[in-house]
Parts: sequence; C-alpha cells; structure tokens
Amino acid sequence: MSARIRSFIAVDLEDEGVRRKLISAQRLLSRTGADLKLVEAENLHVTIRFLGEVPRGLLDRIVEELSKVRFRPFRAELRGVGVFPRLSRPRVIWAGFKGGGDELIALFKEIEPRLRGLGIRPERNPFHPHVTLARVRSGRKREELIRQVMDLADEEFGEIVVTRFKLKRSTLTPRGPIYSTLHEFEAETG
Repeated sequence: MSARIRSFIAVDLEDEGVRRKLISAQRLLSRTGADLKLVEAENLHVTIRFLGEVPRGLLDRIVEELSKVRFRPFRAELRGVGVFPRLSRPRVIWAGFKGGGDELIALFKEIEPRLRGLGIRPERNPFHPHVTLARVRSGRKREELIRQVMDLADEEFGEIVVTRFKLKRSTLTPRGPIYSTLHEFEAETG
C-alpha cells in the first residue's frame, strides 16, 4: 500500500442531461481529427483543487479542515467551450460556467487557506471554474479543432445544483485515471 495518495477536491457532475450534452461536445471535438485524449464520461467533474501525491497520514487532517468549510447549495450554469493556455496553442479544452462561477470561486477561496495551514503548497494559477473535456496531445488538425472550439463558444450545457464537494482519489492506470470518493462534504441546508 502506497504511503502517498494522489488526490483532489472536486464537484462531480451528477446531472445526466448536462453530462450527455458535454459528451456530445466531446464527440464534435473528436470528429475534427485532432489528437485528443478525451476525459472519460464518468470522470467529468469540476476540480476545485488538485492536491497531488498526499502523504496518507495527512488525509485525516485534510478531511478535518474541509469539514469546517461552510457553503449553501447553489446553482451553476455550464456554458461555452474554451481552451488553456490560449486558442492558438490549445492544450486543455474545457466547458466553462456562466452562472455559479462566483460561488465555485468562493468555495475555492475558503478551501485554499485551510490547505495552506496544513503545509500544502498554494495553488500557482488563479482558479478558473471549468470542466476539462479533453487534453490536446499534438498539433494535428489544430485549425479544425480551433474552429470547432469557436463554434461551441456559446454552447449551453445546462445547470447543476451544487450540494456537496468531494475529496477524491485518482489512481493512474494505462487506460486512464480511476477516481474514487474518499470523503463527501455537504452544503448547509435550512
């Protein structure tokens, strides 16, 4: 058993309608012939914070800190496709948020200092709420891919209701990562 666990904090996409629309967008991106590694349908999620390889002994303390995070349930509307780092050189293709993005950012801002207090290095990049759809492996068919991303720039994928976030484990395999939930953190109700 490994002494370290590859983990991250996420909001799962539990709405099947939203998931289906994201999968349709992935199919359109794939049809461009670009060299893509699509995120598996069951792995579509919003990463709040990637933790990386965490010592097993630190997980209980992370759970304890995350249990103190307070938030109310909120709606988040997924809309539009974009890329990191820039359109001329896409490496990651994502679906973004029109509504609910501010609440996701607020959740990140509440979690981040708690992690720092445990000695976890601060996130280097600003938090940009998104769902990763695919990773670009090479420049093959880049022009076609860029055109398709632009065609999907205002695509509406629907709304999710965020009632919990999760501490998840990522087990890397030759067929892709396998995610499992280590702990769930519920929103306050009432």
